[in-house]
Amino acid sequence: MIKLRELLFGKPDCDCGCINCEGTKLNEGVKVSENLQYHLDNKIPLNESVFRISSNAHVKLFSEVRKLWELDKIQLSESDEYFMHTDAGRQGIYEGKIVPLDLPYIMEAPKKKKKNPPLNKPRRGGPKAYFVYVRDPKTKKIKKVTFGSGGLKAKIGNKEASQAFAKRHDCKNKKDRTKASYWSCNLPRYHKQLGLGTPASTYW
Repeated sequence: MIKLRELLFGKPDCDCGCINCEGTKLNEGVKVSENLQYHLDNKIPLNESVFRISSNAHVKLFSEVRKLWELDKIQLSESDEYFMHTDAGRQGIYEGKIVPLDLPYIMEAPKKKKKNPPLNKPRRGGPKAYFVYVRDPKTKKIKKVTFGSGGLKAKIGNKEASQAFAKRHDCKNKKDRTKASYWSCNLPRYHKQLGLGTPASTYW
């Protein structure tokens, strides 16, 4: 995962892991909070704070660093000093409450929501003559069902052929929409959208 400092300043030339070879350092004799001291001891940059963004500890950490920086009591690394040129660590009054003016973090690009294909609408094409998307009631997932003979033309207007097909495939008992047999039996119901002739019956 790309870290914030790499996005802001690029990858470092050194191998120490920091943006430059000089990290954030306190001036001698300056006392700080336990939270800030922990970050200094473990060389944790502000953008990688161990505190949850918007938490009190997170806000106080930036506020403390800003005060020390403005009083020239701390030397900041390039990546940490970046935030001092924003409103990070500053506070204002909103509706009678003290609120932080800036909470630095990276906004991830919104993920595009995958659109589901239209369900239960047969179409021409695919490895066979037709295909349709259905939702499997067991798995709740969308499934593509291919059906029909690609080498034969559907003669749905032939009454004798329709009756013979329906009997041969037991169409009256085909209820499972996730099976090709269901859609083959019910093909005449979708004759208009598939560009077929006028059906002689509901089933083949």
